[in-house]
Amino acid sequence: MLQPHVLSVCHVLVLVLCLSAAEDFDWTKNHRGSFYYGTFPTGFSWGVGSSAYQTEGAWDKDGKGMSIWDVFTHKKGKVIYNETGDSSCEGYYKVKDDIALLKELKLNHYRFSISWPRIMPTGIKSDHVNEKGIKYYDDLINLLLENKITPIVTLYHWDLPQSIAVEGYETGEHAPGMKLRGSGPYKAAHYIIKAHAKVWHTYDNQWRSKQKGMVGISLNGDWGEPVDITSQKDIEAAERYIQFYLGWFATPIFNGDYPQVMKDYIGRKSAQQGLGTSRLPTFSSQEKSYIKGTCDFLGIGHFTTRYITQKNFPASHGPSYFTDRDLAELVDPRWPDPGSEWLYSVPWGFRRLLNFVKTRYGNPMIYVTENGVSEKMTCTELCDDWRMQYFKEYINEMLKAIKDGVNVKGYTAWSLLDKFEWDEGYSERFGLYYVDFRNKNKPRYPKASVQYYKRIISSNGFPNQKEAENWHRKAIETCSSSNQLLAAARRKSKENKEHAEMPKVWPVHDQV
Repeated sequence: MLQPHVLSVCHVLVLVLCLSAAEDFDWTKNHRGSFYYGTFPTGFSWGVGSSAYQTEGAWDKDGKGMSIWDVFTHKKGKVIYNETGDSSCEGYYKVKDDIALLKELKLNHYRFSISWPRIMPTGIKSDHVNEKGIKYYDDLINLLLENKITPIVTLYHWDLPQSIAVEGYETGEHAPGMKLRGSGPYKAAHYIIKAHAKVWHTYDNQWRSKQKGMVGISLNGDWGEPVDITSQKDIEAAERYIQFYLGWFATPIFNGDYPQVMKDYIGRKSAQQGLGTSRLPTFSSQEKSYIKGTCDFLGIGHFTTRYITQKNFPASHGPSYFTDRDLAELVDPRWPDPGSEWLYSVPWGFRRLLNFVKTRYGNPMIYVTENGVSEKMTCTELCDDWRMQYFKEYINEMLKAIKDGVNVKGYTAWSLLDKFEWDEGYSERFGLYYVDFRNKNKPRYPKASVQYYKRIISSNGFPNQKEAENWHRKAIETCSSSNQLLAAARRKSKENKEHAEMPKVWPVHDQV
């Protein structure tokens, strides 16, 4: 899953630019309506996602270099229970098994990431290219294609090679653990945007004509709804929330420069703090031209929504991304929150976000690259009713957005497997498949949501109410067998362990 903090907003993907005049988004138009029964356009692509550090394991095998997350998680106190991604799901060794799961779901695409330090251990090509790492991903891609599954490749999903880590985050909560408040995030984002443009142009010039592929960027974007839609201040605050989040990256890529509201607010706060220049870097005129339009499609990762209201933070509070925005984030206590403390289920926000992108950026081609929900693991639960409800409602809001005219071409459920969840370790689970991390073989067990999502895919949407209700009932029935398999496996594992611990030679006692 994407890290839900500053700079958890950008992935670069290898996968047609459609730009038109931007419109004004109507903040007052929020027709939530009832559930919509219907199907997606022919050719709509269904998939699931994962990322390298969260699933592969094999952190120091076959020539892989150290990533910032390898170093970060090996420091005590950085991750809950001091857990690491050293072995994770052992995905590095279970490629064929996991592709079998993809085939079971009858997916059209699979989104995964390439571990930078696995193919370039120091991060620099001229130093060394790890051929074993190249072969691993080459084999994975070939197997996907053989099974008629389109690979969507993330070039960077947070596992930066440690040897070239020079920038950090706002709070230090994530790798590489630096606290560069009010400057580090803006500098790192600046380089990410320029690097993305370089990748797009390189592909465009050297490989597009041969491979016919696409290059886009995937941005994490929560929706921000004004607390009071009749309040101009709240509307402006909600606009700032989205521009400081999604727009931070999307606006330069579509329009050539940062959102004006970011330039105004950060510039003013920087001046008030006695700085000679803004903490937000600037693009040269050449860079603006180079960056603008470097997006064949826009990837959207979306999980949740916040209510937003105006709140002034004096410059005396010190430089910070959060105070630069002059807003407060609120939640409705009635919103369901099954797992991660930041993730509330607010389906209507998804449709709002997609329509915002349509109006602000000229209705670009969109692939939803992440959408899903977690649970806190107090006990094993394979009958994940809340996840089925989340998928049902969020996918339906996406269908409504397509009906609104939003150009959504594909959807990626997050995620295929339970996996390492950054600073939360293994305490939160997003997977359609349950992974038994206590077993060294990391077996996978389908949750009820596997069958439910499979039904949505095979029907390409929600044909009618009766059929959709039947999917839910059958999915709950099938998860009981998964529970039985898991329980049996754990009993056997316990028995084997007890047997192994028995003394090899029984003590001899004299009879009395």
